[in-house]
Amino acid sequence: MNLIRKFTAAAALSAVLFGGAAYAQEITLKSSDTHPDGYPTVEAVKFLGELVKERTGGRIAIEVYHSAQLGEEKDTIEQTRAGVIDMNRVSLGPFNNIVEETQAVSLPYVFKSIDHMHKVMDGPIGEDILKAFEAHDLVGLAFYDSGSRSFYNARKPIKSIDDLKGMKFRVIQSDVFVAMVNALGANAVPMPYGEVYSAIQTGVIDGAENNWPSYESSKHYEVAKHYTLDQHLIVPEVLVMSKASWDKLSAEDQAIVKAAAKESVAKMRALWAAREAASEKTVRDAGSEVVTEIDKQPFIDAMKPVYEQFVKSDKLKDLVSRIQATE
Repeated sequence: MNLIRKFTAAAALSAVLFGGAAYAQEITLKSSDTHPDGYPTVEAVKFLGELVKERTGGRIAIEVYHSAQLGEEKDTIEQTRAGVIDMNRVSLGPFNNIVEETQAVSLPYVFKSIDHMHKVMDGPIGEDILKAFEAHDLVGLAFYDSGSRSFYNARKPIKSIDDLKGMKFRVIQSDVFVAMVNALGANAVPMPYGEVYSAIQTGVIDGAENNWPSYESSKHYEVAKHYTLDQHLIVPEVLVMSKASWDKLSAEDQAIVKAAAKESVAKMRALWAAREAASEKTVRDAGSEVVTEIDKQPFIDAMKPVYEQFVKSDKLKDLVSRIQATE
C-alpha cells in the first residue's frame, strides 16, 4: 500500500513539473544578428536574455546567433516572420519595403541629433512604429542605435553645402541615398563596401559616408582624412520577435520579455557610446581632420525634393510631421 502511495505521489509530482504546468518546461528562443560577437547589439540581446532567464526562473533562455550564422538580414526577416527564427535584430533599412512606417525614420536629416532620435523613438512615435510590425507577423520589442552617418573625403574639409558640389561619394545601393547625395550637389556612386578604400586611394571617388566605428574599422580614415559630422542619417535598428513565437508565451512571460527588451536599450546605448569614443580617438590620433561645427539648415533645406519623392502617403507625411515637431 505504501508503495502504491509513493508511486502515485511521484506521478503527481512529475505531472506538475513536466506535464501539468508549462512553466517547468524550458523554452529556448533563437535570436539572430548579422553583427559579430561583442558588437553592442549582440551584447544587448545577451543582456536581455540574462534578465529573462532570471525573471522566469530559468524557464526561458535566449540563444544569440551572431555573425550572420542564421543568414543575412533580408533572409532572417522572412524566417522570423515564418516563425523559424524567434527573435531578430535588424537595421530598419531592410524593413522599408515591408513596414511602411519605418521609412519615416530612414530619411535624411529627419532627426536633428542623436538625442532627438532617442526622444522620438523612446516616445509615442516609436511605440506607434513598433505596433506597425504586428500586421506583418512580427512583434516590435525595442529600438537600438547604429550611430549617425556623416561624410568623409580625401580632398578637403566640408564646412558648408557648397563644399560638396561636384564631389563623388560612394553610397549603398539605395534610391534614398542616391537622391540625398545628388540633392546636395554631389555625385552619388553606388559601390560595394569592399571596393571603397581602393576607389578613394586611386581617385575614382572622393569619399564616402558612414558612422565613426565603420570609418575607423574599414581604415578609410587612412585615405580620406576629412570627416564632417553632418549626421545626415541617424537610422535606428530594431529588435523584433516572431508573432508565432510570441503567441506561444503566456501573457506574464510576454510582459517579462517586453520589459527586459526595453531595459536592454540603455545597455546597448552605453556600449555603442564607448565604441564610438574609441573609434573617434583612433581616427583623431591618426591625424584626421574632424569638422564638428556645421550649419545643417542648408543641408536640410536641400532635402525638399527628396521628401517629395519618397514621402507620398498621408501616413508617412503625418509621421514625418510629428517627428519634426518633437523638441
